[in-house]
Amino acid sequence: MKRDLLIVVVVLIVVAAVVITAIVIGASGRDTGQVGNPSCPGCGTGGPGTMGPGMMGQGMMGQGMMSGMTGMMAVYSADAQPISDAEARTRAQGYAGQYGSGVTIGDFMKFSLNYYVELKDAAGSSIAEILVDRYTGSVSPEPGPNMMWNTRYGSSLTGGAAYDADGARIQAETFLASYLPGATIQEEAMAFPGYYTLDFGRGQTEGMLSVNAYTGDIWVHTWHGQYIDG
Repeated sequence: MKRDLLIVVVVLIVVAAVVITAIVIGASGRDTGQVGNPSCPGCGTGGPGTMGPGMMGQGMMGQGMMSGMTGMMAVYSADAQPISDAEARTRAQGYAGQYGSGVTIGDFMKFSLNYYVELKDAAGSSIAEILVDRYTGSVSPEPGPNMMWNTRYGSSLTGGAAYDADGARIQAETFLASYLPGATIQEEAMAFPGYYTLDFGRGQTEGMLSVNAYTGDIWVHTWHGQYIDG
């Protein structure tokens, strides 16, 4: 009888521990996104990019633990078909208006998971990067440098930048020597507020990376998939 009672007590303790743990995890996992964060239109409001800069640490995303905002958690039907380039452009241009009047599309590249789109302001300066999912057509701010390093839309980096376009290219080439031997920078660096974005590959474009203009840190865009065209 005592043994049976002891077993019942142990079971009750285990069940109680499980319930308490579930409650704690649930409370800590509630959405704490920053409503109206200018670096991420719609962050914390249920719109595109609800996982904004305030919710993910730079290191976690930088190491590829996040696949990207667009397509990261997408569920497709077996017969899903990609949208056309024209529709992707239309969707991107429509979304660009959230960054202000006169904002237009610059660089436009197609990857297996998404379209990469550079946004330019009315003066022709590169101001932000967005993604269009190839299958759903959903549009969101690009994760990584666009959210964490963009000094025009929320980054706390201040003072004079330590790297210009040439310096950023040297940083990128030094990194590529070990990251992807044989790869070179394919195009001129696109200068965004606080960082530069560059295409790289072995003979042809294979991917993209960004260089922090203040620290020289490298952030590889691991969320695109295979390069297709652009």
